[in-house]
Amino acid sequence: MMNAARIHNKHKLKSFWEQKIVLHEELMDEEEKRVRNSALTRLRDEWTFRLDQRNQNQKSFFEERIKRSEKVQQRLEKLASP
Repeated sequence: MMNAARIHNKHKLKSFWEQKIVLHEELMDEEEKRVRNSALTRLRDEWTFRLDQRNQNQKSFFEERIKRSEKVQQRLEKLASP
């Protein structure tokens, strides 16, 4: 009788943990699907692209201003040294 009780308890314990594992796997699958479908990655990529574009535009703008000021400086030097 004692062995039958132990076997029954082992079966219940095994069944309990198997159910816990299945539930955990289902929850992990749902979370993975939620993260995959999340717009966060797409939004992050879009903002990174926008910031890169902005930085490139600013760099071009400042480079152009430097070139213009150098040209003006050269013209002033030519006018000042006849």
